[in-house]
Amino acid sequence: MTPDLEWSDHYLSQYERHEHERGGVSPDWLRKLRRSGIDDFVGRGFPTTRDEEWRFTNVAPIAATTFAPAWDLGAVSEPKPDLLESFGLPDSKGPRLVFVGGRFVPALSHGLVSDGGIRVTDLAGAFKSTPDIVEQYLGQSARSNLNAFSALNTAFVHDGAFIYIPAHGVIEETIHLVFVGTGYDQARMAHPRVLVVAEQNSQVRVVETYVSPSGVSSLTNAVTEVVLGQNAVVDHYKVQREDFKDFHIGEMYVELDRNSNFSSHSITLGGSVARNDVIARLGGEGGSCTLNGLYLADGNRLVDNHTTIDHAEPHCESHEVYKGILSGFARGVFNGKIIVRPDAQKTDAKQTNKALLLSDNAQINTKPQLEIFADDVKCTHGATIGQLDDEALFYLRARGISQQDAASLLIHAFARDVIDKVSVDELRAHLHSQVVEQLPKTLIGEVRPVEGNLNKEGS
Repeated sequence: MTPDLEWSDHYLSQYERHEHERGGVSPDWLRKLRRSGIDDFVGRGFPTTRDEEWRFTNVAPIAATTFAPAWDLGAVSEPKPDLLESFGLPDSKGPRLVFVGGRFVPALSHGLVSDGGIRVTDLAGAFKSTPDIVEQYLGQSARSNLNAFSALNTAFVHDGAFIYIPAHGVIEETIHLVFVGTGYDQARMAHPRVLVVAEQNSQVRVVETYVSPSGVSSLTNAVTEVVLGQNAVVDHYKVQREDFKDFHIGEMYVELDRNSNFSSHSITLGGSVARNDVIARLGGEGGSCTLNGLYLADGNRLVDNHTTIDHAEPHCESHEVYKGILSGFARGVFNGKIIVRPDAQKTDAKQTNKALLLSDNAQINTKPQLEIFADDVKCTHGATIGQLDDEALFYLRARGISQQDAASLLIHAFARDVIDKVSVDELRAHLHSQVVEQLPKTLIGEVRPVEGNLNKEGS
């Protein structure tokens, strides 16, 4: 897209102000990284539907909105004590880091770790306490030229979460990162950044949750980088429950080394336009990558999931299951790409995408892709699109179950295949309750009634 002078000047002026206010205390390498981000973003511009990777997702409403920076909010420095209670978040027994408007809020956080080489802290603090480690990894996998939104995030990177697990380190408790919008009185943007580094033979489990109260449409543009050393294990969850007026763009970049194991579970329940990109590179022999996703959308909402799993070394495996539930005029997009490089012999890759359409106007665009350049591999992919099974609905209705309850049971069964893979007990229970709560309000009412004799003998 050719840069538009109006929005180009807007983001450039915001960048310059950000550098004036915060750049003076930043190290040279970080200022150079941010400069490369804004240069790349301005030169590239927002993507359009003419770009292949964005042809089903129109971000013109984002490009046309003049977003003010969220870090100007007074709520960042003076959060309300009951801010998190209204969202009904699951109990967090382990470390919890809370960010409002993209900025760390110590008053709402607890359990920060700085012991035995392990670091669970805010990114702004890590720039000062462990600058060498942060410099080594930040921006290396999420190179700004990969994605315009990633470049924009890099241009404004200042705060976020930093998780570092040294060799043989293990964090038993789940780390919960909560990113909160504040019900803005004007359109604002936040650019949270998460950096997770798990050195060899380490283990960690991380949950990212994005929530916001109702308010003026705002933008969350988040980037997560995950780096795994040899034999490292990272279990990652992302739950997006922002207001239906908000825009959410999220990118996750994952680098796996030899015999490492990464799993991702993405749950999208909110947002007017929600885009999730996951790019994982299996760069060491024997690595394993699992990507699971579930999304619900109604009205005129759009949810877009783009995934790429790059098999660069032999004897690696990947498993991917994404499911969507759509009603009203909602649209879903799934583009899943599996790349098998010439040296990646003995690759085992499986990809499944299923969509449930509850109305005649809901739409899904699905594009599973295999790019195979090796000959000794096992790769499969499949996509199915359909509505609720009339026979199953009839069976339940014939046993005295109401139309709404019958539909709810079937839809929940469809969704729980992904939710049940969540290993965090309190999070799994929370997601089940969220799906049960959302289905009657937004989805089930459009399921067409079953036809036939419900009292048919033998039914």
